[in-house]
Amino acid sequence: MTLLSAEIADALSKGSWIRRIFEMGAEMKKLHGADRVYDFSLGNPDLPSPPVVGQCLAEMAERAQEPFAFGYMPNAGYPHVREALAEQVSREQGMAFTADDLLLTCGAAGGINAFFRAVLTPGDEVLCPRPYFVEYGFYVGNHGGKLVTAPAKLPSFDLDVPAMLAAVTERTRVIMLNSPNNPTGRIYSEEALTELARGLKALNAKREKPILILADEPYRFLAYGGATVPSLPRIYPYTAVASSFSKNLSLAGERIGYVAVCPTMPGKEDLMAGIVFANRILGYVNAPAIGQAILLKALGSQVDASVYEDRRAAMAKVLADAGYEFHLPEGAFYFFPKAPGGDDVAFVGKLRDQRVLAVPGSGFGLPGYFRLTFCVDRKVIENAAEGFARAIQDFEKD
Repeated sequence: MTLLSAEIADALSKGSWIRRIFEMGAEMKKLHGADRVYDFSLGNPDLPSPPVVGQCLAEMAERAQEPFAFGYMPNAGYPHVREALAEQVSREQGMAFTADDLLLTCGAAGGINAFFRAVLTPGDEVLCPRPYFVEYGFYVGNHGGKLVTAPAKLPSFDLDVPAMLAAVTERTRVIMLNSPNNPTGRIYSEEALTELARGLKALNAKREKPILILADEPYRFLAYGGATVPSLPRIYPYTAVASSFSKNLSLAGERIGYVAVCPTMPGKEDLMAGIVFANRILGYVNAPAIGQAILLKALGSQVDASVYEDRRAAMAKVLADAGYEFHLPEGAFYFFPKAPGGDDVAFVGKLRDQRVLAVPGSGFGLPGYFRLTFCVDRKVIENAAEGFARAIQDFEKD
């Protein structure tokens, strides 16, 4: 007997590959010692938050006895925090956002769920390229929608625009794009995004409601080698951006993020009102007061991104020396190499035999690859080199 809904029971039985491998790693570390297990499974930022975060917390401790120090505020967040954030989003996106164009949320995930609750009717489809972050399917399903995927170009993982447009149906309501991408590290090119926008505009001319784009951008700050992340609101007016400060401020556990609606979107006022209302009725109510205070104080600060760039180079060398095929990520902190022989689950098992933990590409909708996160100490990457090499050697022997 189970007290769960059929949907949740089924989801639990399948489980998340990411969490499954992470939990397996915890047991292996008890058995072998933490320094002898090389865990690349979970994208949990390991860099400390900038010092300004601690300074803000100290200041908040002094104000803790003030009336309403942690009280309710407007559901969209403190107006003065939204005003300050709008200035930063304007700089990032290259167009003028105001406080009325955005709301603060319980992380990017909270914002994505509020957005879907506001725009989806049961049976609507959300289209995204694969591979993709597996939680998207759950977020869409939470609100009666269906996640549909289209293949990315291989081996570059750039958008396959003809494939995306061919996957659009009468029920397509949202196209979801994550750039820099988890799990591939790909930054979608401006040419591909412009081509996609052109195709969507043509489709919109025949539709009652336009197809919306939701851009999930928590890794925008992590672009390597001079790469830039194109601004989707500048390319396509029916765009909303969801993001968070989990990665750039190492605040993953504080759950502070936002949704920003393109300032030139027709009907943006109704959409924003709907997202704010959905944010409330989903039970989020408002973003954490402490998180908003930290955000205000820390705007303009971030962790040292050069550390991640150094780790990217180290991981690329380890993989290349061992003979793996991979596309060098332009952003984020993930590699998505090809699994030798094409069986990602089996090969991840070979890696696990060497105490190297990776996540099968099947967990991201693309079998035949596996994901490695490099938000780990460089020594972990370098010490895993022998295990990566032995896994390929063992596979070839079999």
